[in-house]
Amino acid sequence: MTRVAAIDCGTNSIRLLVADVDREAGTLVDLDRRMEVVRLGQGVDRTGRIAPEALERTLDAARRYAAVCDDLGVETVRFVATSASRDAENRDDFVRGVRDALGVDPEVVEGTEEAALSFRGATGVLASRLPGPFLVVDLGGGSTEVVLGTDAPTAAFSMDVGCVRMTERHLRSDPPTADEVAAAVADVRAALDEAAAVVPFGDAVTLVGLAGSVTTITAHALGLAQYDPSRIDGAVLTLDQTVAACDDLLTRTREERAALGFMHPGRVDVIGAGALVWREVVLRVRDEVAAAGRELTHAVTSEHDILDGIAWSAAER
Repeated sequence: MTRVAAIDCGTNSIRLLVADVDREAGTLVDLDRRMEVVRLGQGVDRTGRIAPEALERTLDAARRYAAVCDDLGVETVRFVATSASRDAENRDDFVRGVRDALGVDPEVVEGTEEAALSFRGATGVLASRLPGPFLVVDLGGGSTEVVLGTDAPTAAFSMDVGCVRMTERHLRSDPPTADEVAAAVADVRAALDEAAAVVPFGDAVTLVGLAGSVTTITAHALGLAQYDPSRIDGAVLTLDQTVAACDDLLTRTREERAALGFMHPGRVDVIGAGALVWREVVLRVRDEVAAAGRELTHAVTSEHDILDGIAWSAAER
């Protein structure tokens, strides 16, 4: 048994999982799982740099996470940073700050490794219950990873579209205008064209969505009054339910989104773009599966994602 801490620092949020991992038994038991919206990727798409205030928010959270790790007696920590820190010119400032806060270097992973970690985290639970091949989609703030496989990834691609990036690039009005939505859709569809050249979407039997945008959309589709991970994890929605929930969130005002009981305050302004991306992914995969002579009728949501994959990898080290 190894007590590990996994930290996933993305464009929108930084998350911590402290868990006891038994590699021989193949079990991972949560001790602490938490998330803070720090918006590390604020303005990175436009400026190419991490904003000073965004960096400080992130390092403040890292220092709080360090205290949690100390309190729980963590043996090893793995800190994985993704899209925003990959793209930033001043990523060295971020690396030094994390090292000072936690005593470990953040690993700024490439999209393919990010996809592999997401796949492992998601399918570790679902593989015993649902048929493969799985198409796992990790919809983040700055990028969206798509990875196909059954027991292990066979194809993966990282798209430079995510809920923060699409909000900053296109969806500036409240609610978004038709022209803004059309521009965002064109951007996402172009990214999906690139992804489909690498990942055969039509081979998917089970479509799995991960991360905060997808879990929030699922909470909306389920009509939850409050965010309830036990109901969201493993939820199976029809594609019609999924698309309807996406369309509704996209067209609401920020005030209307904020009034939803399950909505995290840090997602209010970007969930419309997250919904747009997820809708376009779902529809594209549906069409590709149909072109292969089969039918995709449902999408599955997982609360287990890259964070779980990071924890497994930390234990193996």
